[in-house]
Amino acid sequence: MRLVRWTPDDLVRRLDDVVAVYGEAMNYRADLLEARRGYIATHVRRPGFRAVASLTTEGHLAGFGYGYRGASGQWWHDQVHRALDPQARRRWLTDCFEVVELHVRPPAQGHGVGTRQLTALLTLAEGSTTLLSTPEADERTSRAWRLYRRFGFVDVLRHFHFPGDERPFGVLGRDLPLPTRDTTATPGPATS
Repeated sequence: MRLVRWTPDDLVRRLDDVVAVYGEAMNYRADLLEARRGYIATHVRRPGFRAVASLTTEGHLAGFGYGYRGASGQWWHDQVHRALDPQARRRWLTDCFEVVELHVRPPAQGHGVGTRQLTALLTLAEGSTTLLSTPEADERTSRAWRLYRRFGFVDVLRHFHFPGDERPFGVLGRDLPLPTRDTTATPGPATS
């Protein structure tokens, strides 16, 4: 398994693979995946965009992650902004890198792929804080929740409902940069 840094063009070139991994990891219906395709294609042009990918020795996409600088006028940012009190807004949203997507194909889960991707992505991130959202789950059994807790993410919002999704989400945050000891992977050169 090889971890690489992706440029916006690298991600767009592999958009079919990205959407397939996203669908497998999130267990989403095909119609929702088509809508995500368009969102992802526009996300790559946002300020501070950073992306990483995990590729098998054959070049197949095993996982990916990306994020960018959060700003007013972005849908996710605005939803979270409205839900927070003024002090929490200043704390979390003033200089924030949003981890937008972080996914690993189910067969590759449990082998450190997500840990390496998140480490690399947060090492590349610009900002003094980072936020992400993840579906609510049992923290003892959910790989995603265990990963985020290991990285020191704390609760910002719990049982939050985004419009158009009936599932509750946790919005989690942590300060940046990562301490040096947390850096377990160094992003390689961009490649598709």
